[in-house]
Amino acid sequence: MPEGDTIAHAARRMRPVLEGFVPDAIRTPNPRHALDRWPERLAGRAITEIRTHGKHLFIAFDGGLVLHSHLRMTGSWGVYAPGQRARRSMHRAWLVLERSGVQVVQFDGPVLELLTEGRARSDQRLAALGPDVLAEAFDFAAFLTRLRADDPTRGIGDALLDQRNVAGIGNIWKAEGCWEAAIDPWRAVGEVSDAEARSIIELVRPRMLESAQTGRMRETARVFRRTGQPCPRCGARIRARGQGDDNRTTFWCPGCQL
Repeated sequence: MPEGDTIAHAARRMRPVLEGFVPDAIRTPNPRHALDRWPERLAGRAITEIRTHGKHLFIAFDGGLVLHSHLRMTGSWGVYAPGQRARRSMHRAWLVLERSGVQVVQFDGPVLELLTEGRARSDQRLAALGPDVLAEAFDFAAFLTRLRADDPTRGIGDALLDQRNVAGIGNIWKAEGCWEAAIDPWRAVGEVSDAEARSIIELVRPRMLESAQTGRMRETARVFRRTGQPCPRCGARIRARGQGDDNRTTFWCPGCQL
């Protein structure tokens, strides 16, 4: 699943193409949106802002309309120069925004909807999101308040995936953040101190921010998908098993994550 840094990087690439401009063309190739008439409803409207919150991306248009996207497990955003071949078949495109020959495309995006700004602000799904891990100034107080309201017997690794606690962390950065802070992702939330919970965010944020800028993880993953390999800190063999109701695979080092 694309995580917050992937979405932030996509928005960063999209802004120079679209922000402040009226798209030359808007297309919704997927039959699901054939009757929504988005090209007609958005025709002639400038894109005023492209913003993100965690794994959610918002494209705001003049007149108070907002396209909201969440890629879940299957979707992706792409920006393609004139003549450049897309990484996925255009038959899989749900939305195409074009300006000066450059195409911004959402593929296979299971959540794509046109909202009013008022509805976007009041939508309970979006209002329930925790603080954005990539915000310029992360709200640690809000994060800790939400974490302490969670089930104290829940594993901290599973709690970090709950977007109501913190928005933007997925399976990769959950594993990497817990490793960075030397905290066992299986430890119950109630046994993790505020300082320890804060350290996970403080240590993983720089890597996520860099990935949001460059579009790639500069440093090799420490534990994610490295099952059986030696831990780069203590040399113990990295382990993996499913965690939480969704049984998402958690990677950790039993030697130094306590």
